[in-house]
Amino acid sequence: MTTKFGLAQPVRRVEDPRLLKGAGRYTDDIVLPGMLCGVVLRSPHAAAKIARLATEAAASLPGVKAIYTAADLKADGLGPLPCAAPVQNRDGSPMASPPHPVLAEGAVRHVGDPVAFIVAESVQAGRNAAEAIEVDYDILPATTDTATAMDPGKPLVWPDVTDNRAFDWEIGDKAATEAEFARAAHVTRLTIVNNRIVVSSIEARAAVADYDAAAGRWTLYANTQGGWLVKNLIGPLFGTEPDRFRIITPDVGGGFGMKLFLYAEHVLTCYAARKLGQPVKWAAERSEAFVCDTQGRDNVTLGELAIDADGRFLALRTRNVANMGAYLSTFAPYIPTYAGTGVLSSIYGFKAIYANVLGVFTNTVPVDAYRGAGRPESNYLVERLVDAAARELGIDRVELRRRNMVPPSAMPHSTPVGKTYDSGDFRIILDAALATMDYAGFAARRARAAAAGKRRGIGLAYYLEATGGDPTERAEIRFADDGCVDVFVGTQSTGQGHETAYVQLTADRLGIDGEKIRIRQGDTDTIPVGGGTGGARSLYSEGQAILLTSDSVVAKGKKAAAEVLEAAEADIAFADGRFSIVGTDRGIDILALAAEQRQRAAAGQAVTTLDAAEIANIDAHTFPNGCHIAEVEIDPETGVIELARYSVSDDVGRAINPLIVRGQVAGGVAQGYGQAVLERTAYDPESGQLLSGSFMDYALPRANELPDIEVELLEIPCVSNPLGVKGAGEAGAVGSPPAVINAIIDALSADGVLHIDMPATPERVWRALTLAKAA
Repeated sequence: MTTKFGLAQPVRRVEDPRLLKGAGRYTDDIVLPGMLCGVVLRSPHAAAKIARLATEAAASLPGVKAIYTAADLKADGLGPLPCAAPVQNRDGSPMASPPHPVLAEGAVRHVGDPVAFIVAESVQAGRNAAEAIEVDYDILPATTDTATAMDPGKPLVWPDVTDNRAFDWEIGDKAATEAEFARAAHVTRLTIVNNRIVVSSIEARAAVADYDAAAGRWTLYANTQGGWLVKNLIGPLFGTEPDRFRIITPDVGGGFGMKLFLYAEHVLTCYAARKLGQPVKWAAERSEAFVCDTQGRDNVTLGELAIDADGRFLALRTRNVANMGAYLSTFAPYIPTYAGTGVLSSIYGFKAIYANVLGVFTNTVPVDAYRGAGRPESNYLVERLVDAAARELGIDRVELRRRNMVPPSAMPHSTPVGKTYDSGDFRIILDAALATMDYAGFAARRARAAAAGKRRGIGLAYYLEATGGDPTERAEIRFADDGCVDVFVGTQSTGQGHETAYVQLTADRLGIDGEKIRIRQGDTDTIPVGGGTGGARSLYSEGQAILLTSDSVVAKGKKAAAEVLEAAEADIAFADGRFSIVGTDRGIDILALAAEQRQRAAAGQAVTTLDAAEIANIDAHTFPNGCHIAEVEIDPETGVIELARYSVSDDVGRAINPLIVRGQVAGGVAQGYGQAVLERTAYDPESGQLLSGSFMDYALPRANELPDIEVELLEIPCVSNPLGVKGAGEAGAVGSPPAVINAIIDALSADGVLHIDMPATPERVWRALTLAKAA
């Protein structure tokens, strides 16, 4: 199947038939003998001291096996949840890093903070016990707003953290930036809100833990984005080696960054399984996920753009206040700092950049990586600033972008924030996008809309992504007894189509029919190391490992073929899945050779087998980029927005499977559109209650709200990896928010609306129009 089409072909996903027929196996599908059910009692308050916690009556209820509190965990020596990515303050001092207890110790700091863990024979028995636990709370004032969290007099989330400030970090040459601003002919300033997101993966988080007392080992089944990180973090928390934990990740229904991290429920199920000698399962309900999953974004940023008299960008200066929530999640400090600021240069030739990032604690759910992880926030700021500058200077927004783009002749290009772009032709991508959307014909479409009483706008945003992740990746290829080939990978699919892409790569390299290739993932015992999935790293990282391992298979195969064919190894050639003696018709198929060598080995002969494993060094990351154009139509009487058309012209390097890439981009656009106009995470400023705690109040985009997303792939190969690929998994979510908001402002600017924050709900649009008319 796959060998017929090979690379760069739109092969349909090989995993889909299994999933569509209901043969997928997700964490909540796992049922082990004697398994018990875990239920978490969570805080109903955003800030409170725990004056009394009584579990005796609840523990006596039918079906209840145990109830654990922070005192139990402390007595058994369990540590807090770690933050794996600390940063330093700009004065060189360490950031504030208060403990993140698995269960609340004496105080709760956000609605949903876990207070107790109930283990029972059924979920219902566990819920009954949770209701029977007696907790006396001394309610305290809460801080929830990002912009004002550091204001004098605000309630402190942590009494020893001054002004709720977790860190005060910087990057860039401040003096050089100030010098460029001093000589600027014009400065554009803009403060924007990057709204908080509830991740809302279709599959909620779950965990099933089993403990083998004889071996002293745990098996944790969990829907992660790579079990190796969880394994490495949970071992020390229990005061033991990570190898005491086997993490098995079955099928995963969406991750988007949120399933990367070590969570309290991973620890609690493992703890309870050891204490009780029985497997324990916990599975979140949707309302619980709203208050226990990490959330995304939540920045308030001042951006300043310095421009010379010729309309050339000189420098960029930013001050970003980033909400960490009540605790520091696994990678939380890294996201707005190193990850986010790395793309502030975008596609433009800035001479200097300075960025100051302030992390703040609030009485809200912790914030961590969400699709794009800091890069969408920076791209949003830059593209909003460029549009604002174009309006202020009276320069066409397309021309202003084109004038300041880094040309392909400048590649490799080093940015003021320490990145080096290996490739890119931004003007070609921009021109292709304008042609696709008939940008020149927009005025006529706007006139037709105006005749019908509507406001029509077109917005563009050019994004640049910097992929990330572990600096190595592993692959292993084993030839199985049933004539198939198993490829063991260190990444973790959460719905992206990894299996198909990896089958294509292996089939192309080894000449094996794709139907005979199986991708194995998600077991830290059978796959000893792996970088997992995040930062759009999977294909260019795992792809390199598969290529390296395939080359080892071929090298071993030549030696094995020489043994079987009784020829010199130097005379063996490999092509199209067959080893042959050069200049003759004698040869052997790779699968037949592997079977022959297995049989010889089983007979006790010393032979060369074809199985191989390699670890690839990922020496450079990639910089996918592209131009998004959105066209919207707005009813001024209601503020309702219709997304009339949307196109993306993308440079993701070489597209191994264009069908999958287009699907990934379209999905990212849908998520970005949701953030731009629908998704509002609202906390009550007084009580800290999450007001948008269900899909009754938190709106996600629906299929009927989106047009067909037109995705054009223009391949400008990456030169820093042998595949020529660039990460595509996050790209759609990076470019869509600024494109949509710029389109909305373009539609409303004639009415005097020059700024609107996300989400641009109908109420906000209507209010902005009303206030502009009254001004």
